[in-house]
Amino acid sequence: MSIHRYGRTIVTLPDPDDDPYLGVVNSPPRPGSTVTEFRYTDQDMRDLDLTEADLRNGILHNLTAQRTTIENVRFSSVRITASDLGSLQLSGSKASRTLFRDCRLMGATVTGAVWDNVLFENCRLDYATFNQIRASGPLVFDRCVLTEATFTGCDLTGVVMRDCVLRATGFDSGTHKGLDLSGSDLSTIRGVGNLRGVVISRGQEHQLTEALLAELNVTYSEDLPQHH
Repeated sequence: MSIHRYGRTIVTLPDPDDDPYLGVVNSPPRPGSTVTEFRYTDQDMRDLDLTEADLRNGILHNLTAQRTTIENVRFSSVRITASDLGSLQLSGSKASRTLFRDCRLMGATVTGAVWDNVLFENCRLDYATFNQIRASGPLVFDRCVLTEATFTGCDLTGVVMRDCVLRATGFDSGTHKGLDLSGSDLSTIRGVGNLRGVVISRGQEHQLTEALLAELNVTYSEDLPQHH
């Protein structure tokens, strides 16, 4: 296992060195199966369906799918790297000690996921929709692009979003206490009023003010036409 530190947050992940003893699999796990010590790599497919599976101690690398469905899957000590999972629908899944690195997950819909010791590193999550996700342990988004992504009804307690692109990212109802947004540009985020208890740096105060003013659609009196 390797330790990744993000301020006060520590994420424990599988060791980054590839295990030469992992067995190679050439097809996705069948529904209801348990797969351990595996490597599933270099696949270009139309559909990738993972349902009711238990994936432990494995690598998913360089996968490309036009449509991806992940439903009620448990990930434990899994690395998902350099993959393009198109039209991702992920629901009811749990992940612990799981790494997503250099992945394209644009337009993903993630519902009811529970994440513990999960790191998204340098991933594209533009236009993603996160519904009712819960961080039961450390969860970090590091240098990710979350343009116009939306978080609704999520428990993001203690989550870290470090150096992320949060252009028009929306934070709707949910729990955000301790959500660490320091290092990311907050000037265009949406749902500022929902971000009670978040962590920012003092230099970001004006960014939150700018976002709030845009959301309130205020008019400055100096800009109104003058009547004489």
